[in-house]
Amino acid sequence: MAPASQLSGLIGEPLIIWDFDRTIMDDDSDRWVVVEMGLTQLFNQLRQTLPWNSLMDRMMEELHSQGKTIEDITNCLNRVVLNPHIVSAIKAAHAHGCDLKVLSDANQFFIETILKNHGVYDCFSGIITNPTSVDEEGRLRIFPYHGSALPPHGCDLCPPNLCKGFVLNKIQDPTSPDFKKRVIIYIGDGGGDFCPTLKLGGEDHVMPRKDFPLHRLILKSSTPIKPKVHEWSDGEELSKTLIRLIDLVSPKVETTDW
Repeated sequence: MAPASQLSGLIGEPLIIWDFDRTIMDDDSDRWVVVEMGLTQLFNQLRQTLPWNSLMDRMMEELHSQGKTIEDITNCLNRVVLNPHIVSAIKAAHAHGCDLKVLSDANQFFIETILKNHGVYDCFSGIITNPTSVDEEGRLRIFPYHGSALPPHGCDLCPPNLCKGFVLNKIQDPTSPDFKKRVIIYIGDGGGDFCPTLKLGGEDHVMPRKDFPLHRLILKSSTPIKPKVHEWSDGEELSKTLIRLIDLVSPKVETTDW
């Protein structure tokens, strides 16, 4: 790959887009709450009858009916352990001047709570996910990203509630007042990360978790994959790979503080 100075038209530090579940967090945040708060039986009973977002919203209704509070859910999420290499990589990338965003099919409350507890929430310029709110009764509500305010996305690669490719197109829209043409590093693991991978360009990079759905879809794709592909298996490998890529694409030369 050409040095960053030779990447014509690209401006500034790279944009790093992170999936959350099984990427930043080694587990799945929904699964964590369901198991830790004793909802597994009800979850399994309703799994085939409701879309995922509606199902998780129903789980929050159940917790509320049991007298569980937002504080109880927060305490549950605060027990999540993040790989220290992932935390270090987030902090290092932010300190280096990269723009970090989360793009996830989890939900706003779970993600924000976990990131705040580990001291990295402020490293991200945006968290794009299924929105949440707390209603007047104190119940946590979970809504689809593509809800009443957005029309159906029409993408057959993505679940109805969130097309990550749609979001990536918005981020890369050259008519946006905040648009910057810059290298994108996309880190993910799931099938929902395949659609945005197909929208990345030849100057971009995708980091799929090895032997997870995104990695398998890339390997068997009949559609050419334009970005450079860099596999990772655990937090340590992710951190080393990401730091190497930032060093490669960044217009800055000095990386002595890493």
